[in-house]
Amino acid sequence: MLSSIKTMFLILAVTFLLGFTFFYMKSPVFQEIYLDKLNYKMQHKKPIFQRIYPDSQPVEFKNESWRLMNKFPQLSSDQDKNLPECPEIPPDLGPLDIRVVYNTSLPMIISQNPNIRPGGRSRPQHCMAQQKVAIIIPFRNREAHLKTWLYYMHPFLQRQQADYGVYVVEQMEDTVFNRAKLMNVGYATASKDYDYSCFIFSDVDIIPMDGRNLYRCSTNPRHMANSVDKFNFKLPYNDIFGGVVAFKKEHFIKVNGFSNVFWGWGGEDDELFQRVVAVGLKVDRPDQTIARSRMISHKRDPGNERNGKSFPLIRKAYKRLHQDGLSSLNYTIISITSHKLYTKVTVDIGDGEDASLEAN
Repeated sequence: MLSSIKTMFLILAVTFLLGFTFFYMKSPVFQEIYLDKLNYKMQHKKPIFQRIYPDSQPVEFKNESWRLMNKFPQLSSDQDKNLPECPEIPPDLGPLDIRVVYNTSLPMIISQNPNIRPGGRSRPQHCMAQQKVAIIIPFRNREAHLKTWLYYMHPFLQRQQADYGVYVVEQMEDTVFNRAKLMNVGYATASKDYDYSCFIFSDVDIIPMDGRNLYRCSTNPRHMANSVDKFNFKLPYNDIFGGVVAFKKEHFIKVNGFSNVFWGWGGEDDELFQRVVAVGLKVDRPDQTIARSRMISHKRDPGNERNGKSFPLIRKAYKRLHQDGLSSLNYTIISITSHKLYTKVTVDIGDGEDASLEAN
């Protein structure tokens, strides 16, 4: 009888220990410790990261525990000019099975993408990419969605033979969310990093379901999420221009970027559509079969409530076009960190002080 009790107790103890170990290894704390140790092994001295801002003063950023850096050299603008140009349509692209990923981690994604350079940068090794593409993601409190996006999108972009970098632009806490202004900050930051010719502005919860939906710019601004499962793979209305949009650099400058005055949820995409029309451009869309995308369901974040002022702002888009946007962008960079899978830009964009433009 006593031996049976001891055996049962031993089994329970081992089960508890295994369960605790499993959940601990999945926890963010363990991942931070893991990445910190891996980072330490790959470098003998602490790295220093610098960005030069408009005041020409260098800014140093301290090493963070989750930063996995300097395993490879930074990607430069130089590439062997003798390489052939990559084909316009990469081979072996087709439909993808996209599901919400619950059991992945940043170390796992890193291990599955050995060719990614610091800052979430990559380019094909054996040919010259058709375009140089910056992907800008506005972000706050969406860690699970970001991991799913990174899990699918790095292999997706590499199969498309893209020369690209990923920029996650995070707004400081305790302020009303301004998605459009974060897009403008991402554009401004990426433009200083590399000679990108194409800028793709993407929500973190939208994943393309077909590799033939090329993440590139076209002759006109391009709406790339025009066939989303949430809307039964149809356009809810003709002027929708949200989710994922692509601009050539000269076109984004021509429309003066996004408006900066959309605080809270909704309207900034429709206003951007009106800017495109106002400057004489039109919106291109891929075939809806190829453009099929999955939206990861979520609840609306606190601080991102519907603003209730969208329609007047949209109607006046053409009046504010040249005074509200990139030309009036004010922000303070808190930090820029080159993670192995993306460049994270933490920024203070204020709390609505530029809303006075609403009346103009």
